[in-house]
Amino acid sequence: MDEIESLCRLCEAVETAGADIAPTYAEYVQLAFAIATDCGEAGREFFHRLCRVSAKYEREHAERIFSNALTTRHGDVHLGTAFHLAERAGVTLCKEEMMNHRKNAKNAGNAPSKNLTHTHVYNKVDNEEPYESEELQDGSDPNQPLPSFTEADWPKILLLIMSYATSPTQRDVMLLGALTAIGASMERYVRCPYAGKLQSPCLQSFIVAPSASGKGILSFIRLLVEPIHDEIRQKVAEEVKAYKKEKAAYDTMGKERCKVEAPQMPKNKMFLISGNNTGTGILQNIMDANGTGLICETEADTISAAIGSEYGHWSDTLRKAFDHDRLSYNRRTDQEYREVKKSYLSLLLSGTPAQVKPLIPSTENGLFSRQLFYYMHGIWTWINQFESGETDLEAIFTGIGLEWKKQLDLMKAHGLHTLRLTDEQKQEFNTLFADLFFRSGLANDNEMSSSIARLAVNTCRIMAEIAMIRALECDQPYQFKDSSSPLLTPDKEIAADNIKDGIITRWDVTITAEDFHAVLELVTPLYRHATHILSFLPSTEVKHRANADRDALFEIMGNQFTRAQLLEQAEKMKIKPNTALSWLNRLIKKDCLSIQTIKAFIRARMCACVREPSEKVHFLHLYNNRTFHES
Repeated sequence: MDEIESLCRLCEAVETAGADIAPTYAEYVQLAFAIATDCGEAGREFFHRLCRVSAKYEREHAERIFSNALTTRHGDVHLGTAFHLAERAGVTLCKEEMMNHRKNAKNAGNAPSKNLTHTHVYNKVDNEEPYESEELQDGSDPNQPLPSFTEADWPKILLLIMSYATSPTQRDVMLLGALTAIGASMERYVRCPYAGKLQSPCLQSFIVAPSASGKGILSFIRLLVEPIHDEIRQKVAEEVKAYKKEKAAYDTMGKERCKVEAPQMPKNKMFLISGNNTGTGILQNIMDANGTGLICETEADTISAAIGSEYGHWSDTLRKAFDHDRLSYNRRTDQEYREVKKSYLSLLLSGTPAQVKPLIPSTENGLFSRQLFYYMHGIWTWINQFESGETDLEAIFTGIGLEWKKQLDLMKAHGLHTLRLTDEQKQEFNTLFADLFFRSGLANDNEMSSSIARLAVNTCRIMAEIAMIRALECDQPYQFKDSSSPLLTPDKEIAADNIKDGIITRWDVTITAEDFHAVLELVTPLYRHATHILSFLPSTEVKHRANADRDALFEIMGNQFTRAQLLEQAEKMKIKPNTALSWLNRLIKKDCLSIQTIKAFIRARMCACVREPSEKVHFLHLYNNRTFHES
């Protein structure tokens, strides 16, 4: 097998794995010299294929690098280096043949072994026919803008928060951030029965954006819950002061100390928990706060660095907290055992695309499926920051936080609140997620299945939160007898005498039809943003991942279209023709699309029309246990 053939197989394996084999500039240059030395000009396009897997790939820059490598070839860098870089990135290589000529021997210094074998390359998925090549996008932004949230008549406090955003994207980020922070403050007092559990509105949200893209506005979201945090810390300070006084008196008692109990140091309670924490430290903070809290960090690497430190390793805490699971730890030094039976920790992060992988190494980690992702596009035009005048946003958001705290105190004083969906709402909910689950499976096999399952959990939690906020907008939300359609009613299991006497500690919450549909409208955009973030992570079991552009393309095409129309729309969206056709052909090969003649069936919900090379018009029908009928 010659060098070009071997290099071709390497490209196929790297593209299949989606591996970035030259993540740094030094490796980038090394790869160029390796290909240029052994393959010359014929290796140029292969060099591009290997490089464009990276989000940092720029074709013009790659052209210059390779041209320079051709001019100034390094005789000691050969093709074996490229295979070494691939193996280091986790690409599976077959070692059944060896390149024993002198070039590889000279290259041994750059390889992990003296006899590097790389003449045959296998894909990760065995016995699969190679698909058409897909041309990946440059940079982290998709060609087609990711969808924004549909405008809706949200509760007043949310609309007020969103009004200070300067763009639709910022509005979405402010909404998601506010839902995370306010939901965290509700903790166990608001819940919705789903999947055999009572789900509280504790969310884990991750805003991903390039530098200087406007995500810094999230810092104001923290101010919404700082009044809650400050009140807790003030009480702790008072308790510590009282403890020190009691401890001083206790220490002066001499022998009399044996007759009284020693004063106990008060718990170090807080609501806002630092992400720069150890594994035990984070557990202590959560347990001191009876299982509640919010981690709010504007730089995701604060969390990833803490988790990856010697005393870190608390990513499992985030996973357990999402599920409201028991948290515990046992210290051998003082034989201390502590636990909290239910956890209600929330997480609000922002970070750059490069900060995603250190925190979430792969989809198999479990954190990926639990996160609500939102990707902000980069800002490419100057924005006038003086338009807001002399507005003090810190003071405004602090004021909003104080008003919310009043409503929160009222809610907590009345006990537990449980969202009750109607049968019709449950059916609509299930229909939406069943369709999304099916569509995702076609493109991503099972890689997004857990994400969709947990997106459904998060959707229920958001519904409970929105319903509660809406109910609290009423002047007297708990005066259910005075309203013809109250949003808060006593739990059906509460005795009539208790209701008569006003002893009500459990309430049923109703969500309005408008709010219910507004929350459902969040599902598809959040899914699309998650699929885009998926492209930042290394591939696991899926040979060809879909991306946000693919979903956008077929969504725009509608129920039926020709091949020419597909290619025309792809061009408008800056999607390469080969990529669009590859997506289409793959669905056909996976038997997700069946070809039928134009006259032979009643058109179903999803179908497409393509021209075969023969120019005969056919319809493609995406079927799910459906049959065609003669017209």
